Amino acid sequence: MDDDIKIRERAINTIRFLSADAIQNANSGHPGLPMGTAALAYTIWTRHLRFNPRNPSWPDRDRFVLSGGHGSMLLYSLLYLTGYDVSLDDIKRFRQWDSITPGHPEYGVTPGVETTTGPLGQGFSNGVGMAIAAAHLGALFNTADHDIVTARIFGIVTDGDLMEGVASEAASLAGHLRLGNIIYLYDDNRISIDGSTEITFTEDRSKRFDAYGWHVSHVSDGNDVDEIDEAINDATNDPRPSIIVCRTHIGFGLPTRQDTAKAHGEPPGEEELRGAKEKLGWPVEPKFIVPEDVLAFYRTAVDRGEAIEKAWKESFETYRETNPEEASELLRRFSADLPDGWDDDLPIFEADNKGMATRVSNGRVINALAQSLPELLGGSADLTGSTKTWIENSSDFQADQYDGRNFYFGVREHGMGAIVNGMALFGGIIPFGATFLVFSDYMRGAVRVSALSHIPSIWIFTHDSIGLGEDGPTHQPVEQLAALRAIPNLAVIRPADANEVTHAWRAAILRRDKPTALVFTRQAIPTFDRTNLASAEGTLKGAYVLAEFGEVPADVILMATGSEVQLITAAGERLAEDGFSVRVVSFPSWELFADQDETYRESVLSPDVTRRLAVEAGVRLGWDRWVGQAGDVISLERYGGSAPGDELFEKFGFTADEVVKRAKRMLA
Repeated sequence: MDDDIKIRERAINTIRFLSADAIQNANSGHPGLPMGTAALAYTIWTRHLRFNPRNPSWPDRDRFVLSGGHGSMLLYSLLYLTGYDVSLDDIKRFRQWDSITPGHPEYGVTPGVETTTGPLGQGFSNGVGMAIAAAHLGALFNTADHDIVTARIFGIVTDGDLMEGVASEAASLAGHLRLGNIIYLYDDNRISIDGSTEITFTEDRSKRFDAYGWHVSHVSDGNDVDEIDEAINDATNDPRPSIIVCRTHIGFGLPTRQDTAKAHGEPPGEEELRGAKEKLGWPVEPKFIVPEDVLAFYRTAVDRGEAIEKAWKESFETYRETNPEEASELLRRFSADLPDGWDDDLPIFEADNKGMATRVSNGRVINALAQSLPELLGGSADLTGSTKTWIENSSDFQADQYDGRNFYFGVREHGMGAIVNGMALFGGIIPFGATFLVFSDYMRGAVRVSALSHIPSIWIFTHDSIGLGEDGPTHQPVEQLAALRAIPNLAVIRPADANEVTHAWRAAILRRDKPTALVFTRQAIPTFDRTNLASAEGTLKGAYVLAEFGEVPADVILMATGSEVQLITAAGERLAEDGFSVRVVSFPSWELFADQDETYRESVLSPDVTRRLAVEAGVRLGWDRWVGQAGDVISLERYGGSAPGDELFEKFGFTADEVVKRAKRMLA
C-alpha cells in the first residue's frame, strides 16, 4: 500500500491510540509495546506482508508473529484496521469474558492470529518452525517455472524473547539451517519489568546473532518508516535469517512513562494518556477514534490481499496443468485430509515372549506410516538412535536439502518443542519431536502451548521408567507421566506392547486438533499372544479389558499401563489359579478413556467391582480417580537407582509376586 507523509503519521498514531484506549478501557494490559513499535508494525503490514484479510487461511500468505504477546493490542489493532473479521466493538471488549481479543493472542480465537504468544520466546521459536515448514514444502513442490510456496515469516521480538533460552535454541538452529525466509524486527527498547535491561542483559545481542549465522542490521530510529523499510528490503535479499535491531522507545509519547518500566504492564491512566495524545497531536476525545481516511487507507489491504491471492491461484492453476499430481498432493496436505488407506499397511506384530522395546516398535510404525503419509516428518533432540525416530529412505533436513524429512534438533528440547509447534501451525505437514521422557520437563512450556492452542503436535518420549536401568535416577522419570497428564487437551498414551504402539500412532494421527504424547520403553517387553486376549485396537479407546480370568463379575480389577501390563496379566493368571475372578485392564491413555461415553467406561471399569489395583512405575498422583476409594496403587514415590532395569523393578516391588500379594490383601 502506498502512503504519503501526511497520512503515515496519523496511521501510525491510530495504532498507538486505538491500542492505548482499549487498554485504558479494560483497565488492564500492556501499552508500552504497541505504542513503541507502531511504526515497525505499520511498515511490515503496509509495505511487505502478503496477506488476505478475507481469507486468513490462504496457504501461501506470509505469517506475522507477535512474539511479545503481552503487546496483543498492537496485533488486534492491525487486524481490525486492515479488514479481518475483528470489529471495533471487539477492540472495546479487550480482555473481557468471551471476547475474541484476549489478553494475549490465542491461535484459533482471533482471525489472523497465527500462533499463541505471551510465554516469551515461544513465538520467536514458532516462527522458526513455520520457516522450516515453508522451506520444506517449497523444496518439494516448487519448480524452476513455478514458486508455489513462497511464504515468509515476519515477527516482532522483544528483549524478553531474546533473554529466554528457548529463543536462543531456536535461533542457533535457524542460523545453521540458513532459513532466509525469517525476518524479525527486534524491539530494542532496553526496558523490562524490573527496569532497565542494564541490570541483567548487557551482552552484545548483535554479535550473538551474528555468531548464530544470522543477517544482522540496525535501525537507529524505530519511528523512521523509510529506515525500517530499507532494512526489511535488505533482509529480504539476504539468504540468511534476519534480525533487524530497531532502537525504540517503550510507551512512545507518554509524558512521564516513556522509556520506563511503568509503561510496560499497566494502563497509562487517563491523565497520562491525555498527555500523550496532546503531545503527538491526537484528538483527546472521542476515544477509539479512527479517522475515516486512515481506515480507508488500511482497508485497501482487502483489495490488495484478494489480488495477491488471486494471482497466486492463477499461478497455481498454471502449475497444476504441468504438475497435476503435485498440485493435488499439496492441496490435500493443506486441507489436512488424510490419504485413503493411510493406515492399511501398519505393522501387526507376532506374539513374542521376549518381545521388543516399544521404542523399537515405534520406529517400525513410523517407517510404515512414512510410506503412506509423506507429510510425516520429525526428529529428536540429539537422540535419534535412542528414540528410533529415523525415517528410512529419506535424508536429513539441512540448509542444502530442505526436502529431507529427518531433523537433527540438537540438544535443544525446548527449542525443538516450540519449533515443532510452528511446523504444525504452518500446515501441510505432520511433525513430531522426540526425547527421553524425563526431559519432557525441559520442553514443558512448548507442550503446554500445543495443548492450549489445539496444535496437533506429536511428542515422542522414550526411556519411560526405571526400566531404563543403569543411567540412574537423573534419567529415570518418576513424576513426568503425572505432570503430562495434568495438561488439559494432551493425550498421553503409554502402550503395553508392540501392537498397542501401532494403534497409539493411529490415535495420534487421527487427533488433528490436539497434541499427543507417545510414551515408550527402552527395555524389551513381551508382545502379547492375543489368542485369548483382546485386540490391541482397544488402545484407541484409552483402556480396554485385556483378559477375564474366572467368573464374571470379577472379584478384583487389575489395571496398568505400558511395561507393567505384563505384570498384572501374569498376576491375574495366578490369582485365577487360586480361585479368584480377575479382570485385567490395559489402560494406555487416561485421556482417550475419559473421552468415551459412560456406557463404554462402565463396561471396562464395572462400578460393581470396587476392589481395583493399579500398577505403574511412577508416582500415584491421579490414579485414585480410576481405582476409587476402595482401590490401591502400586506406584513409585521416590527416585530410582543405578542398576540393571530388571533388578530395579524387583527392588521397587514391580513384580507379579507383589501384585498378587497386594491383590490378596484387598480380597481378604
